[in-house]
Amino acid sequence: MDIKQYLDSTYLKTPQQAGISDAENEIIVKGFVQEAIDEGFKLIMIRPNMVHMAKQMILKAGSKVLVGTVIGFPEGNYSLEHKLEEAQQAIKDGADELDFVCDYEAFKKGELDLVKKEILKGTQLGLSNHKVVKWIIEVAALNSQQIMHLSCLVKNVVISNFSEDNYALVFVKSSTGFYKTEDGLPNGATVPTIIMMLENASPLPVKAAGGVRTYEEAKEMIRLGVKRIGTSSAKAIANGEAANNDY
Repeated sequence: MDIKQYLDSTYLKTPQQAGISDAENEIIVKGFVQEAIDEGFKLIMIRPNMVHMAKQMILKAGSKVLVGTVIGFPEGNYSLEHKLEEAQQAIKDGADELDFVCDYEAFKKGELDLVKKEILKGTQLGLSNHKVVKWIIEVAALNSQQIMHLSCLVKNVVISNFSEDNYALVFVKSSTGFYKTEDGLPNGATVPTIIMMLENASPLPVKAAGGVRTYEEAKEMIRLGVKRIGTSSAKAIANGEAANNDY
């Protein structure tokens, strides 16, 4: 098993969140991109404004590393028009994969038609441009029933509107890694939540993001059945070392 082909190496902090300047943050992003190239990770996951730069670095290096970006991040409450506009620009800039944040608060309020529409339209846009699409459901904001329901909702929209050969291109993803929990509760992927997602999203693939910090944890997620793992500690995980990042 080549664990590197499961790893989406991730850096999604803004300069403000990192407490540094724009220029310093860009240097960090470039470091993550270069590391992904050197290590041969599956993908580098970055903010939309960094996509063009990352794509140019990868093309110049002749690397197969994919570029992924986040849409409607991290709250997921952007309007559908805003999400589609952001996704279209990311595609233009060279993104290979689009990780949309589902409007999970609208889902919790029972606004299911809104959620179904954004899943349909976002997936249509991605697939029509030959991109992989992932829907982040933010498991830390949901209870068990909601995790199962929203995973199933994404699946049903995809199955109802797209052909079977597209199923492998539309993921259900656990977390942004930015959700603020109380009392030190996990804000990312855990074994119980991933099992619920796998059981309710199938035949769509699942991405475990947030909280996977060791090689053993990554192996466990893969053993359960996830197809991708989002982590800001990809190199440490691949080398069997202790991760020192918080996502």
